[in-house]
Amino acid sequence: MPALVQDYPRFDVEEKLAELSTSDKVRLLGGKATQNRIRMTGYAEPHTNVRPPRAALECQADFWLLEDIPEKGIPAIRTSDGPNGVRGRRFFNSVPSNSFPCGTGLAASFDLDMMRRVGEALADECRAKSAHVLLGPTCNIQRSPLGGRGFESYSEDPHLGGLVAAAYINGLQSKGIAATIKHFVANDQEFERFSADSVISQRALREIYLEPFRLAVKHANPKAFMTGYNRLNGLHCSEHKELLDGILRGEWGWKGLVISDWTGVYSVDPSIKAGMDVEMPGPPVMRGSTVYRAMGAGKLTEDDLDERVRNVLELVNYAIDSQVPFYAGEEKVETPEIRALLREAAANATVLLKNDAGLLPLSSASGVKQIAVIGSNAKLAFPTGGGSASLAPSWVVSPVSAITERAEELGATVKQAIGVAAFRYVPVLDTYLSHPDGTGAGAKVEIFNGKPEADWLVDDSAPRAKPVFTVDTASSLCFMSDGVPWDQFDRHARTQYTATFTPDISGKWTFGLGSTGYSALFLDGELVVSNDESEWQAGELFFNLGSEERRGEFEVEAGREYRLVLHVYVDPDRVAASPFALSSSFRVGGFPTVDETKARKEAADLAAASDLAILVVGTNPDWESEGFDRKTTKLPGATDELVEAVLAANPNTIVVNQSGTPVDFPWIEKASTLVQTFFGGNELGNGLADVLFGNVNPSGKLPLTFGRRLEDNPSFHSFGITSDTPGKVVYNEGIYVGYRHYDRAKIAPAFPFGFGLSYTSFELSKLSASSVSAEGDCTVRFTITNTGKVDGAEVAQVFVAAPSDGTRITSPVKELKGFQKVALKAGETKQVEVALSKEAFSYWDEHYAKWIAPKGKYGILVATSSAEADVKLRGEVKVEKEIRWLGL
Repeated sequence: MPALVQDYPRFDVEEKLAELSTSDKVRLLGGKATQNRIRMTGYAEPHTNVRPPRAALECQADFWLLEDIPEKGIPAIRTSDGPNGVRGRRFFNSVPSNSFPCGTGLAASFDLDMMRRVGEALADECRAKSAHVLLGPTCNIQRSPLGGRGFESYSEDPHLGGLVAAAYINGLQSKGIAATIKHFVANDQEFERFSADSVISQRALREIYLEPFRLAVKHANPKAFMTGYNRLNGLHCSEHKELLDGILRGEWGWKGLVISDWTGVYSVDPSIKAGMDVEMPGPPVMRGSTVYRAMGAGKLTEDDLDERVRNVLELVNYAIDSQVPFYAGEEKVETPEIRALLREAAANATVLLKNDAGLLPLSSASGVKQIAVIGSNAKLAFPTGGGSASLAPSWVVSPVSAITERAEELGATVKQAIGVAAFRYVPVLDTYLSHPDGTGAGAKVEIFNGKPEADWLVDDSAPRAKPVFTVDTASSLCFMSDGVPWDQFDRHARTQYTATFTPDISGKWTFGLGSTGYSALFLDGELVVSNDESEWQAGELFFNLGSEERRGEFEVEAGREYRLVLHVYVDPDRVAASPFALSSSFRVGGFPTVDETKARKEAADLAAASDLAILVVGTNPDWESEGFDRKTTKLPGATDELVEAVLAANPNTIVVNQSGTPVDFPWIEKASTLVQTFFGGNELGNGLADVLFGNVNPSGKLPLTFGRRLEDNPSFHSFGITSDTPGKVVYNEGIYVGYRHYDRAKIAPAFPFGFGLSYTSFELSKLSASSVSAEGDCTVRFTITNTGKVDGAEVAQVFVAAPSDGTRITSPVKELKGFQKVALKAGETKQVEVALSKEAFSYWDEHYAKWIAPKGKYGILVATSSAEADVKLRGEVKVEKEIRWLGL
């Protein structure tokens, strides 16, 4: 096994580069060539019946490693997915992780100090998991609310997104862990994500899509960048020389490592010459032996390789300096301090949108004795969205459990109702499973060699052969792309999953089964769900490599133990090309069958019989995930009908929506109370309850505009599958993204960008501003007073309005250029200063290819949201002389 960190001294990069052979340099251009990847991706023939040494499996059995050359003092740098947690090296059977709120939830805090502390906490967990590089933050722009990964990013506004990302990076890198800001750039949809061409004007590209990355470089200097899968104006980002070499390294002067998104390199010499340092994962497909051919043809030189390898070596030195051990194990992090920060972040990711009837905060003075808690999003905890951001949380607190605990403290009782099945896939069975050997929770996975017997998918009996590999698991969601030594199996490996299932409710249950191969689910020997060759339909599970979910029903008795068996077989001749080892990946769900009409009536009746109802609705990782976009902004299934029924039954209803990105609220006029909470991480339930019961005064603000309907969004006619130009996504709204569009079109959204209420009130006054210097610097000053009776915090937002005298081309009505979150005790007043620079007065001029701040008078608007009604102070400053500039 390679040596640990203490055996790898720091080196002089140029001297080390001179020591390396051409072969060494080519190796360092890609991720580590693990045996598992060779076996499962088809890049080389499998090493059948060859069992690698245990040490090799420990350091090679994942695809998160950069290549190493231990004999020359170059260890393997380990990366790990973020962005809202540190998953570690496995999807399957991963070491539990702490999940912070999703990107939009973190940005809703508008709290840069908290974001830095989040980055520090993530660095601590990277150390515990022996990771040198975290694959985060994500700071793409939410051009459309339908974007599958919208929840991962921060905001529709580049200024907010860029500063939040910078705070995250500064916290992470202050403890020696390298940040990888992603996805560079305009990686804004999942539909045709490897091939779609984002066609963007230079002005929109600079002012909207590149701006959060530029701000992150200016204020934090991330050590690594990850390119997007997509094309940008005709060229894939991973081979876009103007983007990587011209803007990033040239104009911005950034020095660091550029890595691809996983499988995001599509060329040999163009990507290397453009500035793409490392192709991930290993073994590389577009590099390796293909580099020698390009060199032989004169398309690449040794100098080209040196330019790329030099950046790899610089990051190796950074990793050595971090003292994070190489080739080491993983541990989870669970301390009182991390619990407190997770809870603080969850509360700060909660936004109070309506409180017209004064139902909140709940207290003993409310006189509430019975609370109805309704909704599948109340019973089930969704700490994050799906895809690369997903992880196995070290613990999770559901809304209903936290609300019940808090209600009991007030002497109130809680009764529950589901009301609606808002999930796309039947929820996993984890809490109902125990090991078949009677040794505790979980299940047993056995993998066998050879083609299955003829009755494999209709009979639950065990195979006659002995398993080649056996492992226990805690979940019925088994994405076995890693954590299993697939190189030990022949081409026809098949899997049996066995557990004891004990339901808590009698009656008919619905079971769901999705898999990468053919599969069958049995309970006590009876076939419940079949997903065989005749029924398997391609779906969106497992990064679009799994089937659609097949469902079946089974009558059960509460408390009785049932033998649950799952058989899975992947036909190797039908496996799609993929970087993942996908043999036998599957997902099994089970839930009491929901009759929508009956469930809705039960919920309404419970609400009517209670003093107060808390109705928790929303989306979940089934609907918001990497790999696919949403089709609509409507709430799932019959959710809207449920909300209408509960509101009619009891007007004292608090509606809580949980989603990563905007949804429609067609019933908004009927609801007196509405709370928006995002995917809130481990402590999502406690964070929500802290706000509902007044332990925390809400101070969150929307980082996204919530429109009244999807058709009002500026990208409506040119996003994803709706694009009228196949293969291209024309960003024809230009710079008018989010609130910029709603302002210009004078369309009133349901809730504007930057909006959020408090349990207290604030007054803003005494606006003044210094003169704008020749360099474009200006300081805006004003006071904020807490005029209410409880302590709280307000986010003061400084918008700048361009001159209206014709000295500047058409520009947004106003743009966010500064903000500050101010905590105030009841009755307290503070003076606030917000510094503005030339950036606040500039636009990108395509004729000169420069930033220009024209001379003229600019409006200074201090507001509590982007809505005109929330502009509290108005002033004016003057730029005396035009400023032209490039860079940071």
